[in-house]
Amino acid sequence: MGLAPAPLPPDEAPAAHPADPPAPRRLRLPLRTILLFSSPVAGEGFMQMLTSLYLLKYTTDVLGLAPAAMGTILLVSRVWDAVSDPLVGMWSDRTQSRIGRRRPWILAAALPVAGSFVLMWAAPAALGRTATTAWVAVAVVLFYTCRTVFAVPHDALGAALSSDYHERNRVFGIRRVFFGVGSILVFVALDGFLDGVDPRGHAFRVTAAAGAVTAAAMLLAGAFLRERPEHQGRGSANGLAAWREVVANPHARLLLGVFFLQQVGLGGVTMMAAYYAEYVLRDASAFVPIMGSLFVCSVVSIPPWIALGRRFDKKTLLLAAMGLVGATLASLGFFGEGDERPLLFVASMAGIAVGGLDVLFPSLQADVIDTDELATDERKEGVYFASWHFAAKSAMGISALVAGFALQASGFVPNVEPSDEVRAAIRATMSIVPLVTYGAGIWLFSRFRLTREAHADVRRRLGERAAR
Repeated sequence: MGLAPAPLPPDEAPAAHPADPPAPRRLRLPLRTILLFSSPVAGEGFMQMLTSLYLLKYTTDVLGLAPAAMGTILLVSRVWDAVSDPLVGMWSDRTQSRIGRRRPWILAAALPVAGSFVLMWAAPAALGRTATTAWVAVAVVLFYTCRTVFAVPHDALGAALSSDYHERNRVFGIRRVFFGVGSILVFVALDGFLDGVDPRGHAFRVTAAAGAVTAAAMLLAGAFLRERPEHQGRGSANGLAAWREVVANPHARLLLGVFFLQQVGLGGVTMMAAYYAEYVLRDASAFVPIMGSLFVCSVVSIPPWIALGRRFDKKTLLLAAMGLVGATLASLGFFGEGDERPLLFVASMAGIAVGGLDVLFPSLQADVIDTDELATDERKEGVYFASWHFAAKSAMGISALVAGFALQASGFVPNVEPSDEVRAAIRATMSIVPLVTYGAGIWLFSRFRLTREAHADVRRRLGERAAR
């Protein structure tokens, strides 16, 4: 007995007119639809988190790459994303097929994502340093390219599942739970890296298993989700014009800047966390419980954030979450050897706030896309989410470059007692950078004007256009 495509609820059924109808009442999606949409993100979360937390340390300590070289590789991969992200977003908006705009991309990406993830960690031990560097460089660029082919259309599909202001919190909140579960499983896998027995063999076993599970979930989602047929054929015919419209949209421009700043701040912390535990706290084993508590709390906090989203404006909630994340991360500069217990509390508070960011940012991004539809009568979810993906990847590349050069400039040598300069560089990346970026993000986001009332007016005007 086969699976039938996951249905849209009656209120979300296709309209006769290509524009979306207004939302006169809460539009609640079937849970099955959201679960099918969210399931591939567990594997994506595992891949992204393992790469963010440990690829830099794995390549320097196990493969022998120079920190600055690895930081440069990660930055170059983000420069390439400046080409791949916009192209995938634009092409997926324009795609017309029997199964929709986004699903062909999700299906096509499944096996390449899994294979490139394994290659990124599987450089043969017989290679010399130069050849290993080249292997890793090619694999990293390939992985991020394949991930773009999946992630941009997948996020764009999520934005189109519902037009309801509150239901979008539920869609992206449940999606974030799956991402969080995948992220937490990374801390189970890290034990095999940290024990130092066979890191290369362990890396292959872990990445092969993660790739297989992720590919299977992508294939199921691509095969059985449904898309709105009234959105097909409504992408922009002019790629350059589409990107100009993203930049010209004041809500999109501001949210893009805020998102980039918070990603820079958080990216430096995830890149440096393993070094922080080993060389500042002098307890490498503290890395797993501290970072694990952050991600567990981020997942556990999601249902309360969804509930708060039904009572408060997203802008108010996001400002509060950013303030808490910035304050907790800034405090990391004051801890040292023996401070593992208070750090667990700080990490837990940061995790609660990060859960809010991960629910509210994509939900707001979907609201912003509605304002573009009102202005252009087009549905460009692919182009818009490509811009946010590029911002996130660029921020991570900058974080990796800063981390790599900070370590190298301070005289860092792997597996050697660090100097005071090395510890200071690690502390600064973990605390000062997020203090500055989150502070700037809060100041910028205070100018955001797409409130709940403003979005309701956008949906009302789209409904009036549909009626005409």
